[in-house]
Amino acid sequence: QVQLVESGGGLVQAGGSLRLSCAASGITLSTYNMGWYRQAPGKQRDMVAIITRGGSTVYADSVKGRFTISRDNAQNSVSLQMNSLKSEDTAIYYCKAYWSDLIYWGQGTPVTVSS
Repeated sequence: QVQLVESGGGLVQAGGSLRLSCAASGITLSTYNMGWYRQAPGKQRDMVAIITRGGSTVYADSVKGRFTISRDNAQNSVSLQMNSLKSEDTAIYYCKAYWSDLIYWGQGTPVTVSS
């Protein structure tokens, strides 16, 4: 059974930092492209950052220079370092593993940034 479990969310003041982690079981993350997505109340789920199997990264314009995605293949995990947080970063953050027609999502971790 495949599971992606996010952790590290919480309440933080604007300007602060959080580090989200996504731990996998049942799959080997190094063989998947990985992404972090977020969904704010009443809005669609949007891409935040992606890291490919080869290590290339893509970021949403709104988080460039503030967020960093990384993978730790030895730990079978992916992280999202979030700095200089803003109130508009408030959302539920989801981890996604995908390759070919295989897609797996975590259950999400909430991030609330108070201004």
